[in-house]
Amino acid sequence: MRDALLSRQGGVLSALTSMQDTLLNFYHISDIDKIIERLRYNEEITRKFHEIETQLLTITNFRDLFEVLLTQIIEKFKVPYVWLSMIENSEVSSLVQSLESSDILKARLNIIDKDRFLELVGTSMKPLLINDDIKRYHRLFPKRQQYLIKSMAVAPISLHGQIIGSLNQADYSRKRFEPGIDTSRLEQLAVKVSLCLSNVFAHEKLRFLAYHDPLTGLLNRRVMETVLRRELNRSSRYENVLSVVFLDLDDFKSVNDTYGHDTGDDLLKFVANKLIEMSRNSDAVARFAGDEFVFILPETPSKSAKKLMKRIKKHLEEYPFRTGKISIPISISFGVASTEDVERKESRLLLKKADQRLYEEKQRKNNR
Repeated sequence: MRDALLSRQGGVLSALTSMQDTLLNFYHISDIDKIIERLRYNEEITRKFHEIETQLLTITNFRDLFEVLLTQIIEKFKVPYVWLSMIENSEVSSLVQSLESSDILKARLNIIDKDRFLELVGTSMKPLLINDDIKRYHRLFPKRQQYLIKSMAVAPISLHGQIIGSLNQADYSRKRFEPGIDTSRLEQLAVKVSLCLSNVFAHEKLRFLAYHDPLTGLLNRRVMETVLRRELNRSSRYENVLSVVFLDLDDFKSVNDTYGHDTGDDLLKFVANKLIEMSRNSDAVARFAGDEFVFILPETPSKSAKKLMKRIKKHLEEYPFRTGKISIPISISFGVASTEDVERKESRLLLKKADQRLYEEKQRKNNR
């Protein structure tokens, strides 16, 4: 009886061992190589993400941050299209637009209205994978760029807890960013980018405020004086005409008295944006003090400078400042001086001449 029981147990063990060997052989043949290959692939992806993150953490300016981020993703992951979407009027978009940009950013940065962005992406910080109805998301693409894509990944990025835009990737293949695939690494990268943005933003803001007026974003008075001296030296060296314009807003005090200083500040920002829009890239525009602004116009005689100012004056009169139900008409006065008008080529004398002519214009208006 005992021998028979042992014999049966031995048979069962032998059968189980044989079944296990068969299963292991089957598993090895069909899956082990794939699992090892997948592990190696994941390890390689993790290494590449780590390399990108390490580079980003050492950067303290927007230009390098975005250039490294975009170029490294393209190079390391062979993604055909990588770009950034920034919500309009966010702290970062305003600062990025105010700073000198690179060719890479010009081609791969899209500023988008906040409502449109949230309509497409939502408020979740989870990456969005899309391989259907791509046309709906064309508003996320940089302007004047034609992307022939079949799938895309949109990873929201934030600053101080607020969504400010997204890091976008796209491919010709529908499967590259197919909904349902793991997005944990993409989400981790977006978090690291957001942390880097916070660090870079602090550095860039300090740098920006050192050169710009904090209210309008125009050059501040100290930098304006440096730029004027530089342009005056260049004008003398190459014997080109340089013009300087002093301008201010008529009756600006009444705006502050009637509507309050917040409205007055908004009006100054509105005018500053118009001055930038209507100037050339070679011109410099600065806030001198209060409602006074200075234009530095290289290679521009007085006659041409006056034409520009008259065009700006007319535009501001035709397009008043509006806030809520309030419409505030804008009138400016200006004085122009050029190197044709002064014997000694000194920045102080040129500014003084332009200021004097502004004063004379104000007097004529008051007399009328």
